[in-house]
Amino acid sequence: MKRELMVELAERRYPIRIGPGQLGDVDSYRAIKDRPRFLLTDETVAGLYLAPLRAALPVADDALLVLPPGEAAKSWDNAERLLDLMLARRVPRDGVLIALGGGVVGDLAGFCAAVYQRGIDFLQIPTTLLAQVDSSVGGKTAVNHSRGKNMIGAFHQPQAVVADTDTLKTLPRRELLAGMAEVIKYGLLGDAAFFSWLEHHLDALLALDPETTAHTIEHCCAMKARIVVEDEREAVGGGVRALLNLGHTFGHAIETYTGYTEWLHGEAVATGMVMAADLSARQGWLPAVDAERARALIARAGLPVRPPPGMTPADFVDLMGHDKKVAGGQLRLVLLRSMGMATLTADFATERLHETLAAFTT
Repeated sequence: MKRELMVELAERRYPIRIGPGQLGDVDSYRAIKDRPRFLLTDETVAGLYLAPLRAALPVADDALLVLPPGEAAKSWDNAERLLDLMLARRVPRDGVLIALGGGVVGDLAGFCAAVYQRGIDFLQIPTTLLAQVDSSVGGKTAVNHSRGKNMIGAFHQPQAVVADTDTLKTLPRRELLAGMAEVIKYGLLGDAAFFSWLEHHLDALLALDPETTAHTIEHCCAMKARIVVEDEREAVGGGVRALLNLGHTFGHAIETYTGYTEWLHGEAVATGMVMAADLSARQGWLPAVDAERARALIARAGLPVRPPPGMTPADFVDLMGHDKKVAGGQLRLVLLRSMGMATLTADFATERLHETLAAFTT
């Protein structure tokens, strides 16, 4: 049941390995087994998977950093802490930084690998559904800032991605559901047939049926790999990679509003996608029945479909103004022209946006 696909970039290529038992498989680490290494993880993941990983890939006690879990850990302070420890350990230019954990660990490790000695290799070992289908692939790395999510970052591709589907069995239910938001995103933005497949196979996926799970991860990674190959660094002005941000402008506003502590990333993106679909329907682009299909599947996946109580249209407008897709002072959003066809655009009526914001905050 193990699967492997390649991300074929212009200057290099790297594998994504998917399946059970990958984490403890010595062969998963053949490319870095003789290189100096440092490891970043969090307390929850360390208690579950640090020992089996070290059995396959030894890491010294003074060559690892274990952080508290949660989005708040993806901070500049923790980036400085990790970089300081790597310097103290004298990790060389040919060293490798290993990220064992979810999207927070992967983003933080990738950012530090990008800036340490002007760039060293890093290995992604994602342990959450969200990280396995999305954040571990493609080279976007970042830390958060109080004024916005992922505002300080770099593009830095991993050496490899090792996605052990067995790790999903220990995910808290809420974390598993949060990952479903990114799965559904791929159907909405670029594959209507996959969205329909999810409507029919959602229960099996939520039950972590092995074949359904492996197929889902492989399909999402293959979709993202194709997009990354076409637009590795999200071309300014609107490359295809920006479409991966469907729901994220609304979602990042929710995360910033709640201080990165109350909502999981996938939960915020889920609500953001429902809001983006609503706005697309108000624009007359997406049939209302398809906007409802999007809302219904997200709700079936146990995800929120409305912002937190107390958040106002003014809060959204202010926080969305800090989004990285703002160009020339103009807000751009990823919206849906049809099911499975997303577009990055500023060509939406401000009145329709305010209608959507009012509908979801009253």
